[in-house]
Amino acid sequence: MTTDIKTLVKILIGVAWLDGDIQPEERRHLHQVAKEKGVADDLEIQPLLHELRAVKPEECYQWLRDYLGDRPTSETCQTLIESISALIYSDGTVANEEAKLLSRLQLIDSTDASEPFYSKTLSIIRKLYQRWLAEF
Repeated sequence: MTTDIKTLVKILIGVAWLDGDIQPEERRHLHQVAKEKGVADDLEIQPLLHELRAVKPEECYQWLRDYLGDRPTSETCQTLIESISALIYSDGTVANEEAKLLSRLQLIDSTDASEPFYSKTLSIIRKLYQRWLAEF
């Protein structure tokens, strides 16, 4: 279970980096989550949490695939949605695109064999951040 927790925290850090920069509110949220989950002092998490190196989108996507596996359970999907939601809401402002992302994540059918859940999720997250960056 520790591996799943570490992977989830790494995913959140990666999602925060998808726009190229971690916002102060996101930073505080990530530190709080890592502490609550008991991984803040983990040697693998520390360099990511303290932004000693940036997380590339490909890394985030790989962690997402690792976390979800081939057939994620409803519980796993819900945990991911809730965790990403909390990160998105951490700055107190939810853009329309962020709200759309959350809605789409909740509608994804994880049993659809034609396209694995993580592929759909990655596509939605990527589109969200590309639109967000285009606005600024």
